[in-house]
Amino acid sequence: MKQKSLLLIVLTLVLSLFLAACSGSTTTEPTNNNNNDTNATNTGNNGEEDEEEDATTGEPVQGGDLVLGSTGSPTMFNPLYSADTASSAIEGFIFDGLLTSDTAFETQLNMAESWDISDDDLVHTLKIKEGIKFHDGETLDADDVVFTLSIPLSDDYDGPRAGYFEKIEKIEKIDDLTVQVTLNAVDPTIHIALGYPILPEHILGEVAIADLGEYTEFNTKNPIGAGPFKFDKWEDGQYVRVVANDDYWDGRPYLDSLTYRIIPDADALMTALAAGDVHYYTVPASDIATVQEWEANGQLKIESGLALSYTYLGYNLRNPLFEDKTVRQALTHALDRELIVESVMDGDGEVADVPESPLSWAYDEDVPRFEYDVEKAKAMLEEAGWTPGADGTLEKDGQKFEFTLKTNQGNKVREDIAVVVQEQFAELGIKVTPEIMEWSAFLADIDPPAWNFDAIILGWALSTDPDPSGIFHSKEIEEGLNFVGWSNPEADALMDEANLTMDQDERAAKIQEINRIIAEEQPYTFLYYPNAHRAMPTNLEGFEFHARAEHYNIHKWWLNESN
Repeated sequence: MKQKSLLLIVLTLVLSLFLAACSGSTTTEPTNNNNNDTNATNTGNNGEEDEEEDATTGEPVQGGDLVLGSTGSPTMFNPLYSADTASSAIEGFIFDGLLTSDTAFETQLNMAESWDISDDDLVHTLKIKEGIKFHDGETLDADDVVFTLSIPLSDDYDGPRAGYFEKIEKIEKIDDLTVQVTLNAVDPTIHIALGYPILPEHILGEVAIADLGEYTEFNTKNPIGAGPFKFDKWEDGQYVRVVANDDYWDGRPYLDSLTYRIIPDADALMTALAAGDVHYYTVPASDIATVQEWEANGQLKIESGLALSYTYLGYNLRNPLFEDKTVRQALTHALDRELIVESVMDGDGEVADVPESPLSWAYDEDVPRFEYDVEKAKAMLEEAGWTPGADGTLEKDGQKFEFTLKTNQGNKVREDIAVVVQEQFAELGIKVTPEIMEWSAFLADIDPPAWNFDAIILGWALSTDPDPSGIFHSKEIEEGLNFVGWSNPEADALMDEANLTMDQDERAAKIQEINRIIAEEQPYTFLYYPNAHRAMPTNLEGFEFHARAEHYNIHKWWLNESN
């Protein structure tokens, strides 16, 4: 066996969606977030001299409830089945995996004490740290790992994660703390599967796998994990509360609790941030200038960086309107994405052309581009058979070119982009009707098997591994994340080939070729790469910016009442 260098492998715990919602704007002046009521009453600083000394010397202290703001509401708390960022965020508090990734996207051991890999890269042996317990006091052991990793292998599994597990041939318990995973082929992304949060076999083992996705007793009422926080309460549409796990294997969190507050209206969420009713929030580009003024006044602080994500206009390729690649290319030509970045986002982002982040080792700028050119768009549509009818709307074979464009409520940037799309496509003779939907209803419409949409504005929070197959491989159409229904045999073959080598340079070359095909085919009009601006109390310590993980190492965050 060889001990795998953790500096050579990149991990993503959750691909999913990623689907981050942004908010609106306000000019309300905030209160000082480091003196809100909940912080003041729950800092652990109760007048005892030794605790007061800790606070003033800058050493971490326990105490406080941190209120996290979100416009999106979770759907469930089971990481093998959920597919939205709100659910994923809360799952990150409740559950834990054997592996994790650091701020450089490098794999690190987490609940695993060691990870050994055979010379042929087919046998992975993981030893679990001793003494880890689930929130109900039961010990986490090899049975739980075998149980969890086996779920996506079942024919009865109907969740979105199967693709990451398909090369697993068998999973064996070696002893109470050791698991061996044998692959049927080399898999450079196996760290993703091995890093998924571990579920309790003693609770879910008797539930049929076909029923796990709908097992509300666990998924919504009482999720039990081994993460830093324990589930406490979910008031649907209002908040989710988790409390510190005193027995967490990596040490009790410094914060006593987290309240994930759900405010669908973006302006109302900004007002709550201003008032100190929300303490931590990823501020969208449309509001960053306002929040920067608050930071200049010392009322909060902001940590910023390029996010590992992109926003896109996606087309349902089952709809005859969007079947023709030439039509999709024309639509991209007709949309002024530079204007979107400059006006809607106040210049706070970069135009995107591929489904890969500039942060990725597989990113390549040498791809087909479809710059803003309305006349060229009109000519391409005419070439594809679309000509103006009596009312000026484009028609082909008796069908008018008109469609509904859906996006999620509470994301003012996306709502504004929908209006830009409507106005600019109207110049071509295309009628677009924006429809702004509540988050969970929106997801229900786009996810399989509904696919109830013509076009959508959405975003992907990307994997730290650049493998695009989870979103674009045709095998992900029926039950996975390829809900636009894009299929390209050449790209499929390249995705399969890219996942049969451990050589990063070889993988990068194949992924770049895949991305060129996707850019040429335009199943999406790629819109922009956003920056992430995370507003927080001035006295929040222990925070590290992670381009993918909004709440990275939150068990190490603490409130310094001496500031």
